[in-house]
Amino acid sequence: MPEISRDEVAHLATLARIDLSDHELDHLAPQLSVILESVASIRDVAGTDVPPTSHPLPLTNVFREDVVRPGLSAEEALAAAPASEQQRFMVPRILGDEQ
Repeated sequence: MPEISRDEVAHLATLARIDLSDHELDHLAPQLSVILESVASIRDVAGTDVPPTSHPLPLTNVFREDVVRPGLSAEEALAAAPASEQQRFMVPRILGDEQ
């Protein structure tokens, strides 16, 4: 596998909107080449009989039955509120009057 060049790292950094110094580009290019070689060597180990997976163990989501239940009324929800107004929670103003 060919080494990734400093210009390619700079291009990737631009696409990712990451500002890298010249020193960082020189430092990262060989490191990214090693990472790409490692990934390539792992890809070569898997045979054609091994399907691509995202997890080594089979996973399934467990969902509960979606049962409609009655919710709180506005009065019940606001019963413990320190202040309410027009069936809404009243909270302290955090912004000024400027718009």
